[in-house]
Amino acid sequence: QVQLVESGGGLVQPGGSLRLSCTASGFTLDYVAIGWFRQAPGKEREGVSCISSNDDSTYYADSVKGRFTISRDNAKNTAYLQMNSLKPEDTAVYYCATDPVIIASTIVPGKVTSWGQGTQVTVSS
Repeated sequence: QVQLVESGGGLVQPGGSLRLSCTASGFTLDYVAIGWFRQAPGKEREGVSCISSNDDSTYYADSVKGRFTISRDNAKNTAYLQMNSLKPEDTAVYYCATDPVIIASTIVPGKVTSWGQGTQVTVSS
């Protein structure tokens, strides 16, 4: 059974940091690209970042470029999203997903995508 489980969300003050984890089970993370998406209340889902399966190349939405870093540890079957310099507008439920694609500079879900259950990130003073 393919499963993704996110963790690491929470409440943080503006300017703070969080590291999200996405742990896979039922399949090997080595051979799939991983993407992080987020959805704030009343807003559309946004692709935040993705990392490729072959050469670990990364891609970031402009809204997080320079502040977020995506990585993977295949030995732990886990991908990460390090989030620094957090802003209130980063508040959202964050999801990881397999095999995202980039279309017109936008990270979107692929045709066959597995999703985690999401983890809440709240940036507030």
